[in-house]
Amino acid sequence: MSVAEYAAKFEDLIRYCPHYNNAKSERSKCVKFENGLRPEIKAGIGYPELRQFATLVNKSQIYEEDNKAKYSHYKAQSERRNAGQNR
Repeated sequence: MSVAEYAAKFEDLIRYCPHYNNAKSERSKCVKFENGLRPEIKAGIGYPELRQFATLVNKSQIYEEDNKAKYSHYKAQSERRNAGQNR
């Protein structure tokens, strides 16, 4: 599940928990969201200092997209290198 899908599902379900739906509970909401993130995303975004939910979701999505782009780049480089060896 992507971060965007997770965030949408989280927002949909969190509305049934009234104790997360006020300004005082923003930090608790962030902690709950962080617990569902993949470990590499948590480590990459520096999640302990993020205490605004919208910022946390945004940074998580950016990190995920950057990781996908980096993976695609290195995979393409590897495939080109391997194609040159098979001639």
